[in-house]
Amino acid sequence: MSVSRNLACVATVLICVPFGGLVHANDFPTVDRVLYVRDCLRANPGPQFEMINKCSCALDRLAEQVTYDEYVNLSTTANATTIGGERGAALRDNDGAQKDAKKFRDLQAKVKNSCFISAEPK
Repeated sequence: MSVSRNLACVATVLICVPFGGLVHANDFPTVDRVLYVRDCLRANPGPQFEMINKCSCALDRLAEQVTYDEYVNLSTTANATTIGGERGAALRDNDGAQKDAKKFRDLQAKVKNSCFISAEPK
């Protein structure tokens, strides 16, 4: 390989490596980002433009804390622990599921707080 070709390869790696770090923090699929913000807007009424920005902020903070796969596991477990009756009892009585649900709820509270989303409706 020629020197110029080697330099081109090195330059490509140096340019792409910083962006590789961003991919981890933003590996949530677009549709899941939209659904998260939509659900956040529904749960936190307020001025639309303001809340879109706050809910988007919350998702960005969440994506910095956990991978998409971990988010799916934690949120699914947290939602499943709210199922009533015998079906839900299997998860409500499971210590691991309870820990995951608590972790998710704590994480949600943390990101909402960091983005100034109040717990009380306006």
